[in-house]
Amino acid sequence: MKHISILFILCFTLISSSAALSADGLVALESSYSAVETMTRFETIAKNKGLNVFARINHAAGAEKVGKTLRPTEVLIFGNPQGGTPFIECAQTVGIDLPLKVLVWEDVTGQVWLGYNDPLYLAKRHGAAQCSAAGKLSKALAGLSAKALMGAK
Repeated sequence: MKHISILFILCFTLISSSAALSADGLVALESSYSAVETMTRFETIAKNKGLNVFARINHAAGAEKVGKTLRPTEVLIFGNPQGGTPFIECAQTVGIDLPLKVLVWEDVTGQVWLGYNDPLYLAKRHGAAQCSAAGKLSKALAGLSAKALMGAK
C-alpha cells in the first residue's frame, strides 16, 4: 500500500509540474538547431510559402540595449489575409491574436524551442471553436514548424 501511495504522489507531481510549465494553447517543439538557425529556417520556409513576414523581434538584443541579459529569444510575426481574414470573420476579436507569431527561445539547459499559439486554442478563446479556418491555420502552422525542425544536424 505504501508503494501505491508513493507512486500516486510521484505521478501527481509529474502531472502537476508539466501542467505548470505549459501555457494554455502553447505548442512547444524541441529544436536540434541553434535559436538563430531555428528562426531563420522558419522564416525562410514561411517566405517561400508566400507568407508576409511583418517583423522579427530579437528580445535578447533589446534587453542588451538596456543593460540586461536574456538567453536567445526571438519572435517572428507573419501571415497573410487569405488565411487570417476567414478566421477573423468567425470572431472579430481573433484580430488581437493575428497575425500569427512563433517564438524561438533557448531554455536554461540550452535546449532550443519553437513555440506558437495553436489557432484551435485561439478559436476556443474567442468563442469560435467551430471555425474551420482555425483548423486550416493550425495544420499549416504545424506543417511549417515540422519542416523548419526536420533534418537535424
